[in-house]
Amino acid sequence: MAQATAVHYRWTDMAAEHVTPSIARRYVTGERVTVARFELARGGVVPSHSHEQEQVTCVLSGVLKFRVNGQDAVVRGGEVLQIPGWAEHDVEVIEDAVAIDVFCPVRRDWIEKTDDYFRAKS
Repeated sequence: MAQATAVHYRWTDMAAEHVTPSIARRYVTGERVTVARFELARGGVVPSHSHEQEQVTCVLSGVLKFRVNGQDAVVRGGEVLQIPGWAEHDVEVIEDAVAIDVFCPVRRDWIEKTDDYFRAKS
């Protein structure tokens, strides 16, 4: 059933989930979309993975190096990267960064805590 009213969130009011020692996330999930705010420390890595969701990453500050289907893309503050659903990708944090990720459909793996790739041992 559709939500009857708007909901106002503040990133600073949400507890950060530390998915690795160098990567923290906060996220909001609507009926059809998940929006996340990531804080990433230099040297951090998001291991290679894929998911059904289309992903749009807006880097607010810092530098991230994505490898998407074998191709590198260096994304800096003020830039955006669109990743199609099921595209294999990973991320290397080149400089401390803050990014907003938008996913459609909803990231059920995050809600259900089954996103084991994020916590993979290197």
